[in-house]
Amino acid sequence: MSSQVVDKSLVHPRARKPFNKQSKAPRASMARDRSGSFYAEEQELDDLGASNFDGPRHVSVPPRRKSITARLPKYDDEDTYKDRPNHTENGKRSRGHDEGASSLWQLPPADFRNFSLLCILYLLQGIPVGLAMGSVPFLLKGKLSYGQVGLFSLASYPYSMKLLWSPIVDAIYSPTIGRRKSWIIPIQTVSALMLLWLGSHIETLLATAESRLGFVTLLFFALVFLCATQDVAVDGWALTLLSHANLSYASTAQTIGLNTGYFLSFTVFLAFNSAEFANKYFRTVPQDTGLLSMSSYLKFWGWTYLIMTLALFLGKTEEKTRETRSGKNGILDVYTAMWKIVKLPNVQLFILIHLVSKFGFQANDAVTNLKLLEKGLSKEDLALTVLIDFPFEIIFGYYSAKWSVGNRPLRPWLYAFVGRLGSALLAQLLVYYFPKNGAGSFYLLLVILVHVLGSFMSTVQFVSVNAFHTQIADPAIGGTYMTTLNTVSNLGGQWPRVLVLFAVDFFTKATCVLDPALATPDQLETFVPFSCAKQADKQRCANIGGLCDMTVDGYYITNILCVLVGGALFFSFIRPKVEYLQRLDLSKWRVEK
Repeated sequence: MSSQVVDKSLVHPRARKPFNKQSKAPRASMARDRSGSFYAEEQELDDLGASNFDGPRHVSVPPRRKSITARLPKYDDEDTYKDRPNHTENGKRSRGHDEGASSLWQLPPADFRNFSLLCILYLLQGIPVGLAMGSVPFLLKGKLSYGQVGLFSLASYPYSMKLLWSPIVDAIYSPTIGRRKSWIIPIQTVSALMLLWLGSHIETLLATAESRLGFVTLLFFALVFLCATQDVAVDGWALTLLSHANLSYASTAQTIGLNTGYFLSFTVFLAFNSAEFANKYFRTVPQDTGLLSMSSYLKFWGWTYLIMTLALFLGKTEEKTRETRSGKNGILDVYTAMWKIVKLPNVQLFILIHLVSKFGFQANDAVTNLKLLEKGLSKEDLALTVLIDFPFEIIFGYYSAKWSVGNRPLRPWLYAFVGRLGSALLAQLLVYYFPKNGAGSFYLLLVILVHVLGSFMSTVQFVSVNAFHTQIADPAIGGTYMTTLNTVSNLGGQWPRVLVLFAVDFFTKATCVLDPALATPDQLETFVPFSCAKQADKQRCANIGGLCDMTVDGYYITNILCVLVGGALFFSFIRPKVEYLQRLDLSKWRVEK
């Protein structure tokens, strides 16, 4: 690498100067021991490609570079550069973003093509995730209790566990196919086959979900596992597909792609799957089915997966990855690097924040829409609400990325935290004051506004925290670092959900009684009231002609508890610690060599 000829106009100010007689630095400090661990690590970075540095705002690349695959000179340790005036702030190195494109439409053609590819790959990941986390629990709620729906939510856990196998994805690959394509292509192929199989059996599985809940959960767990594994490969590829100056758009691609896939499988699908929605807005003659069945939806995306996988295999060439030094990219070495990351005191504090920060919103995110349906909101109106929210999610994701640059990327996250707590309270008021005569136009407008507000706050938090992850990740182990933080972030949103859904059933007090006006004296004398808090008991009560009298709705208690706990954690712990963490110099996030 030291003999590489580089055009002086392309040399970055942080590039290592060649060792020569005119060098002012001592000879001993300039020489590099090729047998040392530092050289071996640098060789690994070169093997991964110069753009594998994880952090769009750590370095900058002159805008005149001709190709995103052009080799760049290696950089010295970042601390040697922190005294330069353009990169300092009160004696500390600034995290300000680099001279990249000021908007998405100003990306260079190569970056824009790769940005579009990332959006497509993330969109494909979002399709099964939207089904497992959104549509299927929604459809199952009519047959299962909240606790049983909570058990099905275990199907989404692979996104919170991918840290366990991500080193395998990073370490094992075929140099001929490509480091990332070696995983993406087979995973998408298997996912396509699963989607096609589910498309032929999903209706039967959903109809018998109560007796086959474990099998249904296992199927979607496997599907989400494949998506989570693909996510590791795509995240790693994103670091090399985009140039350094525009690497911040990788998080934008993730936001747009994943949100689009998720909402297509959740909000858009539920809208067109609803017979009420189709009858109200598209049909003159009512029918019992929606415009789109789950079976046809799954088959459509199964074939789409196959077509996109074939196009990726034939149409996109991944940069060749040279053989690396023995052991450096081994699985054990990656796990060791991961352990070093987790041992950092600041990372441990950030992990704790991730694990507790989403508790305050869980009842609102998981239960509010279901309670609105119970109260009497029609499925077509709810479908219209979530459909309107879809384009806003894309717009929010784009602008949130622009707000999350600079030295305080978590400031929007803090504002949005309070906003999400407020949205949870507003949503509870909507449920509580549901009109007795049914939802009119004004009430529906309120539902839409509260829904869009909550989605806005959620998107701001998602983009902001991902921007911070990108900034603090150690470039030497960027992929592992990012996967560690993202996995913990996902786990923070998953572990409270089962607890919250069971809490709704636990706090709910409802008793099945007979209507004296309809029951016979013998029935009234022999009937023994029983709890109908769970869905199965509620259905049994209806079958015998009884009334389920709910005296305590567990949703209100659970949501209030979540908001109170979330607010207490925010003001006493989360906010001061987040402010402290984002003021730290980047050297505080680095792993010892």
